[in-house]
Amino acid sequence: MRERIEGVRAALKAIHCDAFVSFFPAANQYLSGFRASASAIAITMEKALFLCDFRYTEHARQLVQDFEVCEVTGALETRLGERLREFRIGQPAFDPSVMTVRQATLFTEALGSNLVPAPTLLSRMREVKTPDEIRRIRAASELAEDALLALLPVFKPGVTEREWAARLEYEFKCRGASDASFSPIVLFGSRSSLPHGRPSDKPLEIGDIILIDCGCILDGYCSDLTRTYVFGKIPGEWFQDVYSAVLAAQEAGLGAVKPGVACAEADAIARKRIQDAGFGEFFGHGLGHGVGIEVHEAPRLNKESTAVLQTGMVVTVEPGIYLPGQGGVRIEDLAVVTEQGCAVLTRAPKKLEVLTT
Repeated sequence: MRERIEGVRAALKAIHCDAFVSFFPAANQYLSGFRASASAIAITMEKALFLCDFRYTEHARQLVQDFEVCEVTGALETRLGERLREFRIGQPAFDPSVMTVRQATLFTEALGSNLVPAPTLLSRMREVKTPDEIRRIRAASELAEDALLALLPVFKPGVTEREWAARLEYEFKCRGASDASFSPIVLFGSRSSLPHGRPSDKPLEIGDIILIDCGCILDGYCSDLTRTYVFGKIPGEWFQDVYSAVLAAQEAGLGAVKPGVACAEADAIARKRIQDAGFGEFFGHGLGHGVGIEVHEAPRLNKESTAVLQTGMVVTVEPGIYLPGQGGVRIEDLAVVTEQGCAVLTRAPKKLEVLTT
């Protein structure tokens, strides 16, 4: 983690700050290699501190390198502020998108100095993945796909969305994942028009669309994929038109993922395919997002993004069409930006598949 610590110090010099502080588990994991539900990190020009309470001390001392691990009691924010006050820190930087008002208040009261917002200091470092990070994301993607494909035969008439989602999470953990990246989205029939719908007790019926969006966490890193199937028979010609439009947009989006391409441009290229097919009003979210320690992180591939794709970024490409009350389709792959374009990590077939009973 020494390289990441030095990267933070270089960024601090550029913005004339003398420390970076964080209470955010994902950021603390990125910098220290250890994730706890409650921890604090401070990086100054001379020190790197990892604060936790008794619950995590032994484990942290086993795993955290290049930081001084400090066991504290009481509010982490207060203890960190007190410690940095001893070092005469006057310009601490923080990420305002992940620090609560309470955390900021407790910390600054103890420190006696105000925080300096630095919203991109760490996110820019995290955008470009190392070969080791890409290896971990690939492994998480392969595990999630293998679990998904192994469970497709479980789709039988009467199985509910909630039951199948639970089986998927169980399969992830049986195969070695620490958790799901997020609660799996499993939607049948017309409910597939809900882009982020929650699984319900709806039973599977012949002719239902099946939309599955899932991922797992393995070795600290996330995966994310979406596939859309139909059960027993295709619900109509309209569905084939929708599926074809989404698949064409998804392939166009993957083709646009190259170093130097603006994220907004990649979104526009895929979006045009859906608009040209007559479904533009039914694609309401962005083309994709970064994936790493968190399942949703920078960069964002959408209309408003100002980011530019760089070699080493790992992003999703996931266009969708959602017809209210009728059904929806989303197809999502994970891709690594390479010098030549992108390498797709997702292996699951994308050709429209009719699952049989």
